Amino acid sequence: MTTPLTLTPSRRPDGATLLTVVGEIDMSNTGSLATAIETTEGPLVIDLTAVEYLDSAGLSVLFTHTDRIELIASPLLAPILNISGLADLTTVHGLDTPES
Repeated sequence: MTTPLTLTPSRRPDGATLLTVVGEIDMSNTGSLATAIETTEGPLVIDLTAVEYLDSAGLSVLFTHTDRIELIASPLLAPILNISGLADLTTVHGLDTPES
């Protein structure tokens, strides 16, 4: 069963705009993600640590905004962000994964 996408905007203690994303990002809900990013002015930190699934449609939305976003990612998403090349285009925090 798909986990619904929840988008929660807020401010970090340093004043930066934060968008916390929870659930699954796929082609059925990327419009909501794109709108949330596009309606936020200035630099944006996107917290993806509670994202359970991210498909190519979701990556496409993130790629469109690499000039103004930073990402916080869990070890689950690290391979996707690295292999796709997204980690080379924007700052991604949390890419260090424990040694297996």
